[in-house]
Formats: sequence, C-alpha cells, structure tokens
Amino acid sequence: MKTSKKGKILFIVHDLYQDDNRFPFGPAYLASVLKNNGYEAQIYSQDVFHQSNEELAKFLDNNDFDMIGLGFLAARYAETVRPLAKVINGHKKKAKFVVGGHGVTPIPEYILGDTKADIAVLGEAEKNILPLIGAIVNGESLDAISGIAYWAGDKIKINPRSLPVTDLDSLPFPAWDLFPMEQYTTCYAFPGSSPKERHLPVLSSRGCINNCSFCYRMEKGIRTRSIENLFRELKIINSKYGVTYFIFDDEMFVPSKTRIKEFASMLGELENTPIKFSCSARVELAKDKEILKMLKDAGCQLLNFGLESLDQNVLNLMGKNTKVEENIAAVENTIEAGIHPGLNFIWGDPGDSLESLDKIVKFLIKYDTLGQLRTVRPPTPYPGSPLYYKAIEDGKLSGPGDFFEKFVNSDRMTVNFTGLPDSEVYSALFKANSILVKNHFDKKAKLFNEDKKECDLSAQRMIDSFKKVYFPASPEDLRFRGARHYNKKQ
Repeated sequence: MKTSKKGKILFIVHDLYQDDNRFPFGPAYLASVLKNNGYEAQIYSQDVFHQSNEELAKFLDNNDFDMIGLGFLAARYAETVRPLAKVINGHKKKAKFVVGGHGVTPIPEYILGDTKADIAVLGEAEKNILPLIGAIVNGESLDAISGIAYWAGDKIKINPRSLPVTDLDSLPFPAWDLFPMEQYTTCYAFPGSSPKERHLPVLSSRGCINNCSFCYRMEKGIRTRSIENLFRELKIINSKYGVTYFIFDDEMFVPSKTRIKEFASMLGELENTPIKFSCSARVELAKDKEILKMLKDAGCQLLNFGLESLDQNVLNLMGKNTKVEENIAAVENTIEAGIHPGLNFIWGDPGDSLESLDKIVKFLIKYDTLGQLRTVRPPTPYPGSPLYYKAIEDGKLSGPGDFFEKFVNSDRMTVNFTGLPDSEVYSALFKANSILVKNHFDKKAKLFNEDKKECDLSAQRMIDSFKKVYFPASPEDLRFRGARHYNKKQ
C-alpha cells in the first residue's frame, strides 16, 4: 500500500499592472483548505509587489514545489498569462503546473494546448483540490478526479465536472495570513471612506440568478452563507486587520429583506465601528424603500447596479430581465436614501445605436453623485458567454484563439456588434467618455470646492488616455484600461 505524503503548493497571483489590487479569493480559499489538511501553501503576490517574470524565474529556481497554481480571467490572458506560463514551464522542475478560474473553465483544451500547463481545474476547486494534490504528490492516476482536464500522453482528457460547493459555511475562511494584508487593506478609496479607513472584499454568496448575454458563469444558481458564518469572518477581519469598510463582492448581495435585517443587526456588534460597506443588487431591490433605509442605516455607501442600457430592446437582447423604468426608479430611490448608486453601462451590443449611447450619457450626467467616476465601455464576448457564441454564429469570431488575437483590452471592441463602422464607434465612445469625465471633474470642483486647475488636469489626463486607446499611435497606447486605473504602474 502506497504511503500518502503531504506536498508543497505555490499559488501565483499574477500582476495586474495597477496599484488598486483586489484581494484574490481563489488562491486564498484553496490555500486555506490545503493548510487545514496538512499541506504547505505559499503565495507569490506578483500583483502587489510587481515582481518581474525574471524575478519569478529566480524564485522558482531556488525553491521546490509539487504544484504551481495560476488562476486568471480571460481579459489578462494574452497580455500576462501567456508569458507567465512560459516562465513557469521553464523553471517548475518537478512541479505540476495547474491553471484554473473563469479564463480556463469554458475552454480547457485551448488553454492547456496554448500554455502547456499540465492540468486545468474546471469551476470551483475547493472540492477537488485535495484529491488532485494527493494524486500529484503520490504519483497516482488523475482519471477519477472530477472537474479537471489534463494531458494523457499527447491527448487532452476532460473528466466530468464536479458539483459546486453547496454549503458555503463548510469552507474555511480565506488564508489571510499568507497575503500582504497591509497592501490589500489600504489600496482602495471607496465612496464614503476616509484615507485612514481600511477596506477588504468579502464574499457572502456565490453565483447569480441571471443569464446576461455578456457574462460567463462557471456555476449556475446562487448559494449564500449563513449570516452567523459571515459575521464570524467580519469580526476576525475587523479585529485583526482593522477593516471597517467591507466591499461585498457578491454578484447579488441582497436576496431578501430578512437577510438584510439579520445582517444589519450583526454589524453593530463589531469592535471597530462605525462600519461601512458597498454591495451589488438587482434593481428590483430598490423598489423597497424600507430595504434601502436598512442598508443606509447599516452603513451602506454604494449600491452597485448592472443597468447596462437604457434601451428596452437592447436590455431584452441582453437577457437582462429588467425594464428601463425599473432602472431609473432604482437609481432615484437609492439616491433618495442617501446611498451612492453604482451606474454600470456598456454600449455596442446588438441593437445599440448612437441614440442609445446618448441616453446613457445624459443619464450618467444627471445621476452623478460624485461617488465614482463612471464611463462607458463596449461589451466583450468573453469565451463561454452567450455573446461569445453569438459572435461565432455570426462569423465574427472563429474560436478562442481568434478571441485572444482580437481582444486588446475592455475599452476597445473585440467584436463590433453595432452595424456602425469601427471608426464611428470609437469616435462616439471618445466623445461620450470625454463629456462624462469633464462633467465629473467640473462637478467636483464646483460642489466640493476642489482646486479647479487640478480637476481640469485630471480630466485632461483621462481624456488623453481615452484618445490613445481609441486612436492608438503605438502598441503602448493600448495599455490604458479604464478611467479609474489611469495611474497604474506599467
């Protein structure tokens, strides 16, 4: 009988070339599961410390691992993950190179073939990480491990998917101790926060009930943690790291009035008060002014809505299952409650026109509470999304390789769905975002008595960056990734 042994695992959090890095839930949860079962887990925080790939190569040369894990979104694949994969493969020694996350799950064969990674984890990994690492360190077959794809000789084998974690309370809390928490808790500035406040993202649920055309879902449905379990985590984060501003990264934080009541009553028991938070919800929630008041009283500063469009036909084609009038009412009720509304819009979907863009611009100007600067992006047909398959059906994409060849960043079109010439689309986006940026900074100068000259300079820097990304003179011009990230490190 083969003796089971424990192994050593490295998770690489790749560089995002910016300073406002979100805490990486994926490796944090997986590292916690591994630690609780006797494995040694280590994090390489390239995102925070901006180590070069050459520095990573030296680190790998000087250390030995059984497994090297890398999770990613499709948006960073060509720019970041491809070169990173070459480094890992060249310096991994005996380690198995494992990839996972949203960027891998819908297209495992392509990703394994392109990166030459050994194994791909499909969907949530907390249930299969232990049998996977056990098989790796003990040299056992991967055939019986669900939810993975891997090389079997020169062929790729895809095992049946594993079910997602249904009982989120059964998961250990993230392994915060392995991460540079000082950096993660101080790099954000959110609506209603002060410079001294510490922030941290938290997940109280997983999943979403919607099936929007532009979104890829690894798992179906929504699963929630108990309020008691969530509160235990918040209490630790609050007392250990001094966090008083929680960013709930749930796609749907507010599923019911009862849950909000429970949540609000628990917050008052935290040591470091007052507590503030931001969260996301569907617009139907904002019909209920009592819920909005409870959220405000509990410390909610920003309620994020995926409005996406003000054209009903476009909303229908997106599969949003919302009405324009609901969108407008939700924003007005949220502002009335004293909460900043998060106004998310995309333009360039099937059915969009110059008129629908004009509606968005006027709306964003009217309801800009100065909580966040909001601009407009075109939709991106990420692999696995309904929009991706429509692009293939329409002959605009041939597959994942074509997507990664055409995708540059989310401020540029990967596929033009509008029927307008590309040049007209970019001219319209440039005009729209220039108006929005200038209006936002003009408002800040007027209402908050901020230095007009500094506001004008900030606005012009952003407008110039948009001009570069829409009308590039060189490849470097394309590195800009949104108005809120214009100060990122290159």
